[in-house]
Amino acid sequence: MKERIPTYEVITFGCQMNDHDSEVMAGMLESLGYEPAASTGEADVILVNTCCVRETAENKIYGLLGRLAHLKDKKGDLIIGIAGCMTQQPEVTRKIKNRFPQVDLILGTHNLHRLPELLLQARECRERVVEIWDQAGEIVENLPIRRASRVKAWVNITYGCNNFCTYCIVPYVRGRERSRRPEDILNEIRQLVQEGYREVTLLGQNVNSYGKDLPGPASFARLLTEVDQIPGLWRIRFTTSHPRDFTRELIDTIARCPHVCEHIHLPVQAGSNRILKLMNRGYDRDYYLDLVERIRRAIPGVAITTDIMVGFPGETEEDFAQTMDLVERVRFDGAFTFVYNPRPGTPAARFPEQVPDGVKSERIQKLIERQNEITLAHNKALVGRVEQILVEGESKTNPEMMSGRTRTNRLVIFPGSRDLAGQLVNVTVTGARLTHLEGKLAATV
Repeated sequence: MKERIPTYEVITFGCQMNDHDSEVMAGMLESLGYEPAASTGEADVILVNTCCVRETAENKIYGLLGRLAHLKDKKGDLIIGIAGCMTQQPEVTRKIKNRFPQVDLILGTHNLHRLPELLLQARECRERVVEIWDQAGEIVENLPIRRASRVKAWVNITYGCNNFCTYCIVPYVRGRERSRRPEDILNEIRQLVQEGYREVTLLGQNVNSYGKDLPGPASFARLLTEVDQIPGLWRIRFTTSHPRDFTRELIDTIARCPHVCEHIHLPVQAGSNRILKLMNRGYDRDYYLDLVERIRRAIPGVAITTDIMVGFPGETEEDFAQTMDLVERVRFDGAFTFVYNPRPGTPAARFPEQVPDGVKSERIQKLIERQNEITLAHNKALVGRVEQILVEGESKTNPEMMSGRTRTNRLVIFPGSRDLAGQLVNVTVTGARLTHLEGKLAATV
């Protein structure tokens, strides 16, 4: 009788860094002989990769763990593990251990590479295994990975963060900034190109500060130049950029490198100098506005997206008006908008003058409404134009359509055959929605 192959599911919350970590978790599980489960209920191992940047994500994760308890009751040999940023907070780990006995394995961000050993220990001993490292060790290279796409890939260039914005938990749960060696990054991308990948996104909490901890003349601009020269790579993206470290050299490099896409995610967070100082962002609104102008002057057609937070402690109506004014001046192509909520352990959580929830709600709705109008206007301006699309595959919302992205990172949905996946095509934009463009195939590039 054929032996049954064990199965797994990785459930991910949070940012692109967590998406990449989940791909590594899946790769390690498959190196142990596991296969992806057809559904959550059929999995022998369920791993939850967590995010603690916002309270809403934590609450969703607690709710998920509660639902998984019922699954554990039905399937006693199920292994439930939890990893990621939440578990790096001691008070959260204690809460999970006390409230969720169904969780068999708890590990953090610094010892992700230890997953195979810890999972085997949990399965063989049938006892809860908890291993959280207080500090990150050396970067572990060449971990197995199961990538979600066959066309584009995440590539970490740094881990951790040195910025210590007063609202942000990331430096406390991801550790201080550590850069990978350029040769390791370049070798990984060359291997990806050999495997058929055509686009990479370079990842870091602040990619612009890449290389500051390395010996020699390493910099993000230099790295971009080297990646751009890899034969067979069509597109290069990167996220996230900190405005403070966006140098003139970097702007010139992006403009000069033909494979670096004309899309820059440049989190501003607020438009008030007083709030920016309280946030410890390291720049003021005039600097940011000047930076946007310099970028647009050097890179024609560039799309600039951002992160904006409302309701930071002490934010007045005038401070919020300054944020809305900056939105009007810049006219971002898109924005991730958030309501501030305190993260235990961060300085801002102890700040006085916490803004009432009702005020936060009014402000975020006003911001979202205006930014949506601007984004839709940007998209409508593209109707009738021919855009180059890297086809990623079937549309997630309509499997009868294909989807891909412009160089400026706009999603485009259009009719076409499945064998277009992984190809560059020209698409005429025929319609514009808030979240995507619609089009028809024009000609293959």
